[in-house]
Amino acid sequence: MVLLIDPPLVPWRGRMWSHLVSDLSLEELHLFAAGLGVPRRAFSNDHYDVPSEVFDLAVEAGAHVVRSRVIVQRLSAAGLRHRPHLLDC
Repeated sequence: MVLLIDPPLVPWRGRMWSHLVSDLSLEELHLFAAGLGVPRRAFSNDHYDVPSEVFDLAVEAGAHVVRSRVIVQRLSAAGLRHRPHLLDC
């Protein structure tokens, strides 16, 4: 099980956010996020958007801290990267 999280550097709605992903499976990702108390509505195609308040909990639970570009690389290599189509907008 390898879960990855980037530092909370994305500002949105007055908070800072991280991206939480699995490079193994979405099922693993959903289970891990649920264990952190992150609601399913925070899932966006291939990752969870998690607020900075959850960052330390995720790391303590076993998520590896990586840069955002590593998240994209690992998702792509695992075949889990979702790129939205123009019609999805």
